[in-house]
Amino acid sequence: MTPILRPLSKGLLVAAAALALCTAQAQTYPTKPVSLVVGFAAGGSADNLARLLAQKLGSALGQPVIVDNKPGAGGTIATAAVAASKPDGYTLLMVTSGHAGSAALYPKLSYDTQKSFEPVAKVGASPVVIVAPASAPYKQLKDVIDAARKSPGKLNYAAGGGGATTTSLAAEFLKNEAKIDMVMVPYKGSGPALTALLSGEVDLGFDIPSSALPHIKAGKLRPLAVTTKTRSSVLPDVPTVAEQGMSGFEVTGWFGVLAPAGTPTAVVAQLNKEINAVLSDPETKTKLQAMGVEGAPGSPAEFGKLIASETQRYGDAIRKLGIKAE
Repeated sequence: MTPILRPLSKGLLVAAAALALCTAQAQTYPTKPVSLVVGFAAGGSADNLARLLAQKLGSALGQPVIVDNKPGAGGTIATAAVAASKPDGYTLLMVTSGHAGSAALYPKLSYDTQKSFEPVAKVGASPVVIVAPASAPYKQLKDVIDAARKSPGKLNYAAGGGGATTTSLAAEFLKNEAKIDMVMVPYKGSGPALTALLSGEVDLGFDIPSSALPHIKAGKLRPLAVTTKTRSSVLPDVPTVAEQGMSGFEVTGWFGVLAPAGTPTAVVAQLNKEINAVLSDPETKTKLQAMGVEGAPGSPAEFGKLIASETQRYGDAIRKLGIKAE
C-alpha cells in the first residue's frame, strides 16, 4: 500500500467506525427515560402539547418521556440548557415558533438558534387568539383598537412567556399595524398569563387556542380575533384580524422538537418516525383538533427549512419594528 493511500484508508476506517457507532446507538436507543424540555410554565399551550406528545411517544419508544419545564426569558433559558446538553437523544426541546425570533431579540444568546440544534420534527401549527374577559366591554377587535387610540398606553395585555414567543410577537405586529400603544405584562407562560387575565390583572390576552379554549367554552373569556390567514376550525365563528380591517395580517404559531447539534442521525430519524406516527394516530388527531392545533408530520429537513425561513422573517420584522425583549 502506498503512503498516499494510507491516510485515505485511515479516514475511511474512522468514517466506518462512526457509522457503526451511530447504527448501534439507534438499535439500542432508548435505554433510559428521555427528557422533553419546555421553556414555559405548566398549563400553557407548549406544555399541554408536550405532555400529549410525551405520553404517546413514551409508549412508542418503550421508555418514559418526561416533560421538564424550565420557564423564563421567552423560552431561551430552556433552549440554552438543551443546547449545552449531551447530544445523545435523551434531552429534547419542545420549541415554539417564537424560537425563530430569539436571535433578533436576544443578541447575546449562548447558542445559535439553528447551528446549535438538529431539527427532529414539526409537531403542529395553530393561530394566536386575542381574548378579553367576558366582563370586559370589548365585543370585537375594533373596540380594543378604538380604546387604545383614545387612551394610549392605558390598556395592558398578557402574552405568555414574553420576549421571543409567537403570542408576544403577534401582539407587537398588531400594535404596529393598528398604530396603537398597549403595554405588555410578561409572564412565564400561558398558564400564569391566563390566571392574570381571568383575575382582572390585565385587560387582554394573546394566546394559543389549546390554552384559552377551555375558558372560552366556559364563557369566562371572549375571543375577539385569530391571527391566521383563515379562520380556525376550532373557533369558526371568530373572525381573523385580516377580516377586521387589517388585510394581509397573518401570524401562525408552530411547535416542534429539536435535539442538540451532533445527535446521531439515526436517532433523529427514529424520533422523527415515531413522532410522525403519533401525529397520524386518530386519537392524537382528535385531541390536537380539540386543542386548536393542526398536526404537521414531516421530515427533519422540512422542519429545518421552516425554522430557517421563519428566522429570516421574524428577524427582519423585529429589527424593522425595533422590538426589544421585556
